Amino acid sequence: MPTQQADDERVRITRWDFAPDAATGFHVHEYPYAVTYLTDATMKLIDKDGQESIIEMKAGGSYSRPKGVAHDVINAGTAAMAFVEVEIKL
Repeated sequence: MPTQQADDERVRITRWDFAPDAATGFHVHEYPYAVTYLTDATMKLIDKDGQESIIEMKAGGSYSRPKGVAHDVINAGTAAMAFVEVEIKL
């Protein structure tokens, strides 16, 4: 699933590859981060209160979030999905 591409004093860059139904497991983001999708994706997000939402992303799409986001990310699609996450340590 995760492949560390870089990790230094400024950033951590991780590629995430998910088979259908694969999940990150519940986690809390230690740093602000940005994500860019390498494939189209249908994700189920489950927040700390158990609230579920479905998000559709197109390949090439990006977003950013602040530190402290807490969730589980699940590939809710029928195909593999992949994205690159850049965590900002500074």
